[in-house]
Amino acid sequence: MAKGIWIFAEHRDGKIKKVTLELLSAGRKLATETGEEVSALLFGKGVSGLASTLAEYGADKVYLADDDMLAQYTTDAYSKALGDLIMEKEPSVLLLGCTVLGRDLAARVAQKVKTCLMSDCTGVELSGGQLVFVRPVYAGKAFVKAVCPELKPVMATVRPNVLTADEPRAGRGAEVVNVAVHLEKTDLRQVIKDVVMQISTRPELTEANIIVSGGRGMKGPENYKILEELADVLGAAVGASRAAVDSGWIPQSFQVGQTGKTVSPALYIACGISGSTMHLAGMSSSKCIVAINKDPEADIFKVADYGIVGDLFEVVPLLTEECKKLLAS
Repeated sequence: MAKGIWIFAEHRDGKIKKVTLELLSAGRKLATETGEEVSALLFGKGVSGLASTLAEYGADKVYLADDDMLAQYTTDAYSKALGDLIMEKEPSVLLLGCTVLGRDLAARVAQKVKTCLMSDCTGVELSGGQLVFVRPVYAGKAFVKAVCPELKPVMATVRPNVLTADEPRAGRGAEVVNVAVHLEKTDLRQVIKDVVMQISTRPELTEANIIVSGGRGMKGPENYKILEELADVLGAAVGASRAAVDSGWIPQSFQVGQTGKTVSPALYIACGISGSTMHLAGMSSSKCIVAINKDPEADIFKVADYGIVGDLFEVVPLLTEECKKLLAS
């Protein structure tokens, strides 16, 4: 039997991240075709209670690495622990979410175990006995299908929201395998001194189903409140273009684009965003794009499913009021 399909389980604040559940469902489908076992990799401290969620979403086995030195993510600790486990068990596939953590960890581990890495994937399928990954190129202007036929494990990071998580099967169990972690303080070059949490009732940007984003057309930080009002009505996250971030209007953690976060929501509302290649690279895989811009020649309209040529300071408040009416009816 092949050595198995592995999914790295990313979690935060005691909850498994949505992209992990999507990957587990995809892994389950692949395992049905290949006859392999689906395993989830659960790293952290005091996280054993999350194993049941991983089982309900498709994991046959959970490798649990519970250690004080894994309490907070550091590149050195996680890459050594995961790399050691891969070299011991030799899985055929390892999938991670294309998140800040996932991108950082995947690159280091791929180098450590000397294998290939398909990054920023928007699709995965089995064809001719090989895994085929869909990846955007040229800042999202085209897509390629790529395979890694020789090296194992095949590693890939997959964007959140491009796959669908199946409904959990309540009561489904999985074998939990405790993993010994061999880490010394000399192995670590980073030490987490403090974690500053930003509290928000809005969804996390990369996992949000709806995003309301603003660019240079917002004219100043004080005007983002009109986007926040629309976002709160829709249960959406708020994003920004690089121009808005570079102007100091909104923190870099809100930036969508090639040098920011990559998002794939069901609905992306771009307000006052011109549509530069850098920005499109981070949001062009959105399922539906609505653009609001007073410049009818703005590049954002080339990728938009729906476009509104008008002043965002007039259009967005009207849109907010209409959404309120629809949701109340």
